[in-house]
Amino acid sequence: LRAVKHRPEADRVSVEIKESTGREVKLIGGSGGIFEIREDGKLLWKKERGGAFPADGEAAALFAK
Repeated sequence: LRAVKHRPEADRVSVEIKESTGREVKLIGGSGGIFEIREDGKLLWKKERGGAFPADGEAAALFAK
C-alpha cells in the first residue's frame, strides 16, 4: 500500500459516518486530492484539490437527510 497524504482526515470522516449510521464504510485509495462520499453510488460530497474535508458533524449530517 502506498502512503495516503490525507489518511487521518479520511479515517476521521469514516469513523464519524460509521458511528452515526452504524454502517460499514469503505475507503478507496486515490490520487490527485480527490475525496468523495457516496451512498449507493450517489455522490453526497466531493473535495477536489484545494478543497476541504467535511467539518466535524457534516459527514454524518449527509446521511441524516
